[in-house]
Amino acid sequence: MNPFPDRTATGPLRRLCWIFPDRESTRTAEMWHAMFWDLYAEAAEDLGMSWTRHSPDAVTVDCTEPGRPRVYVDDEPVTPRDTLFITALYSLPYQQMDVFNQYALCAVLQQAGFYLPFPPEASLIGNDKLATLLHLGGSPVPPVPTVRIGTGRDVSRHLYEVALGNMTYPAIVKPAGWCGGGGINLARSTEDIRGLASLAQGGDTTLVVQPYLGDGTVDHRVYVIDGEPHTVLKRTPQPGSPVANASHGGILEYTPVPEELAKATAHFAERLPLPFFCLDFLHDGQRFWFSELEPDGVIPRVPGDPDRTVQRGITRARFAAYRDAHARHLAAADGGASPFTSPTETS
Repeated sequence: MNPFPDRTATGPLRRLCWIFPDRESTRTAEMWHAMFWDLYAEAAEDLGMSWTRHSPDAVTVDCTEPGRPRVYVDDEPVTPRDTLFITALYSLPYQQMDVFNQYALCAVLQQAGFYLPFPPEASLIGNDKLATLLHLGGSPVPPVPTVRIGTGRDVSRHLYEVALGNMTYPAIVKPAGWCGGGGINLARSTEDIRGLASLAQGGDTTLVVQPYLGDGTVDHRVYVIDGEPHTVLKRTPQPGSPVANASHGGILEYTPVPEELAKATAHFAERLPLPFFCLDFLHDGQRFWFSELEPDGVIPRVPGDPDRTVQRGITRARFAAYRDAHARHLAAADGGASPFTSPTETS
């Protein structure tokens, strides 16, 4: 039984199209369906909308008539009035060939008048961990000290080591732009970093190096909706593990937002005028550190929420925020009138 029934959509928005590279394995896709994809579709339906997932190549744009682009999703016409596209960048190793197509499609849709909850610049900031920390500088919660290093053809020259003079060990070494806890390693010396950098060279993967905050460091993900902290996903690592993600056995639970993080959210919301995003903070047992931004952070199913009440509530609030932001977008464009039409509207 859904505790949040609301099938009356306000405004013309009817479709939430999530652009996501179609590269998942059968096992992974099945896991994502059970964890959140199916619930996302249900939450959107509760609000009188649909949520569908599409690869970048599913979108076709006809611009043969100047000033009147016609956009199709899997051969169905869509317009900026009835559809928004969720376009946060995904760049895991098996999605690398899709990165340019994702960015290019974001730009095309934005220029065609569609509302994007995550415009291209938001993904640029959110997909590189050091870009995030620089953009959100001045935070009342200090950022984790970070060094960013490239791993191209000259990695064996170790030229990046000029920036490691202030690094303490052990240190965390991880990709600058992945997600889900992938690629996180513990380095106990510059020699370890050399080995990890040489491996990263194989995929030309940029790395960040950060001091390890210690065993038992707990991750707090704050879901920010319409500029306000909504809920925290607390992730506790298994003993001896430097990674708290569910994929590494981390213990997940939803909790109220700590007062310190609630106060810090205002700083981030001012610099990120997005209807939804996630902020990850690490607590080392004594203090919080700002870790990273997740524009499209996962809202997972957790053991402490067996009826999925909290998970559904966050998702529903997120999609309602999209709907309201879309309405404001239309209102700002010619009083809500859109110059874009679908083929069915002009036939």
